[in-house]
Amino acid sequence: MQRVAVVTGANQGLGLALVERLCREPSAADVVYLTARDPSKGAAACAQLRDQGLAPEFLPLDVTRPDSVAACASVLAQRHGGVDILISNAAGRIGRDRPQADQVADFVTTNNLGTTRVLTAFEPLLRTGAHVVVVASSFGTLRQLPPHLHPRFDGPDLTLADVDQTMIGYVEAVRAGCAEAQGWPDWINAPSKIGQVASMRIFARAMASDGRAVVVNASCPGLVDTDASRPWFDDMSRAQTPLAAAEDVVWLATAPTLESGPVGELVQHRRVLSWL
Repeated sequence: MQRVAVVTGANQGLGLALVERLCREPSAADVVYLTARDPSKGAAACAQLRDQGLAPEFLPLDVTRPDSVAACASVLAQRHGGVDILISNAAGRIGRDRPQADQVADFVTTNNLGTTRVLTAFEPLLRTGAHVVVVASSFGTLRQLPPHLHPRFDGPDLTLADVDQTMIGYVEAVRAGCAEAQGWPDWINAPSKIGQVASMRIFARAMASDGRAVVVNASCPGLVDTDASRPWFDDMSRAQTPLAAAEDVVWLATAPTLESGPVGELVQHRRVLSWL
């Protein structure tokens, strides 16, 4: 049986580097799928890696569209019957040149609602011992929020739908100009990352009682030199290349077990970051 890996948002930057790393490690997977919402860009990225002697496969996947996510999962089910590695990497971009209120809806739709769609659609495909990694950030901890907002992201009975509703409400607050009064941080990236990590934790909890021994974590790759990060940092001298940053993410997507851990954690450079 072929081991199958899937990386979302993979036609450039860290996502492309993750596909390259997985392709260069035959023990990780036999088939590595590079997915992207733009078929032409995805095909071009695959061609770039094939020129290096690698053999990724391409599938279109737009995490903002439920039909696209369902179609991708269906193709994988028909071709392989399951997935062994799922790296949810697709992320929206934000820029300094536009008000955050004009960007927050698209940002949350991709990062948060998109993450939920991928986790939900791919859950039936996860094979015994599969690994799931949600690429997030060190901003994704409850320390970024005042205590009165913690219950919206942390609790034994929370569901993925609950977190999505919180994020939709957050978007409405930002667009209405009342987010700051409610206690939200002034940078939309932080609540979005907290939502991603919260969703990962909920999914990890559900999978822990599933019996398939699926290992679920979130990864903070650290500062990576990409088109998305450059506008926000004046000094990129300490930034990692995407390929260097991909090493720890791929480790998290291949090495931990339920027994060895980490499981259900936000991990940076193989070190667990505290949620609280």
